[in-house]
Amino acid sequence: MPVSEHRYHRRVQFAETDMAGVVHFSYFLRYMEEAEHALWREAGLSIASPGSNIGFPRVAVSIEYHAPLYFEDEFDVHVRIKAISRRSIRYESVLTKGDTKVATGTITAVCVQNTPAPMRAVDLPTEVTAKLAAFPAPSA
Repeated sequence: MPVSEHRYHRRVQFAETDMAGVVHFSYFLRYMEEAEHALWREAGLSIASPGSNIGFPRVAVSIEYHAPLYFEDEFDVHVRIKAISRRSIRYESVLTKGDTKVATGTITAVCVQNTPAPMRAVDLPTEVTAKLAAFPAPSA
């Protein structure tokens, strides 16, 4: 069965905080990407396979912040694949600390062929589409 979601657990590191002791806003995208990569590993894939000329650059990112994270806080990133098209994947993430929603966000990545230059969009490899699936839409 294809993987469509993953829950990634993490702890805030000191270097990720600012002078006020709050996680710097830029780290939230990194947390979302770490969860994305963990989802791929759970599916038996790697987002950057050695020797591959396929890449997944981001073409759209959105993050909304709801509550701060501090050094040593433990939190979860629940990532799910919201949509898969012929050439792109859109992820939706919810970061929580216990029952508190910390942030929500989306990432859209496009499959590209890196070589030969210039980089160009290509169809997702069948291995990827066979192992990943969009999260089913809620029934009405």
